[in-house]
Amino acid sequence: MTTAKKAGERLIKKYPNRRLYDTQTSSYITLADVKQLVLGNEDFIVIDAKTEEDLTRSILLQIILEEESNGEPMFSSSALSQIIRYYGHTMQGMMGSYLEKNIQVFIDIQNKLAENSKGLMEEKSFSPEMWTQFMSVQGPMMQGMMSNYIEQSKSLFIQMQEQMQSQSKNMFGTFPFPGMPGVKVAEASKL
Repeated sequence: MTTAKKAGERLIKKYPNRRLYDTQTSSYITLADVKQLVLGNEDFIVIDAKTEEDLTRSILLQIILEEESNGEPMFSSSALSQIIRYYGHTMQGMMGSYLEKNIQVFIDIQNKLAENSKGLMEEKSFSPEMWTQFMSVQGPMMQGMMSNYIEQSKSLFIQMQEQMQSQSKNMFGTFPFPGMPGVKVAEASKL
């Protein structure tokens, strides 16, 4: 699948020799350089130089793999296993949306805290080091807030699943599907 470059988006080409070429700087770059683009909130797209296939997600996944392999991982083996189990599952699209929305909520909370802290820090925004200090002091409170949010989110997700099951039973309950609760085979044969 080829993807057109959006205006203002930095174009990076990946060549067959696995090298990444930044067309803006006219130089070869590394995954570490691409990570810096991400950290700098720069919009970019990575395409295959030959086929023009969009490889952005693939490159981002490589960066995540490197980050998970070095230092302290963000995801436990159990969490990764659960994510893998959702691939090909009927709930895959829903799970992706759910994770994305939860990450966005976390980002919104972080941005709000940074915005509220500007007056305290002489109009400077929080650096990663300042976030580390802040979280070491406020960590338990933040974890409590996030735990409450996750519990509420979990409850809503379970409630939504129950509603979907109930609606499915109501919608398909009149059809004579073998094994469906409430429909006897003898009654189904009369239909």
